[in-house]
Amino acid sequence: MTAAWRSIFTYNKFAQITARAVRQSLKEEQRIAAEKRGLTAVRYQQWESGQGGAQVVLSEELAAKSS
Repeated sequence: MTAAWRSIFTYNKFAQITARAVRQSLKEEQRIAAEKRGLTAVRYQQWESGQGGAQVVLSEELAAKSS
């Protein structure tokens, strides 16, 4: 028997919804810690001749929140 959510959501969307529901059900202190773990900052670095260049942050808002 297939899960009912499979006809509506992809697995990633289902996992995102359930994770958000769990985080919202936590007490304030644990909820804040869980939200910080959920933040993702994307950075990349251009390499030339074996030397790494400066790191570029794609989402500076997320980087600032995680600090």
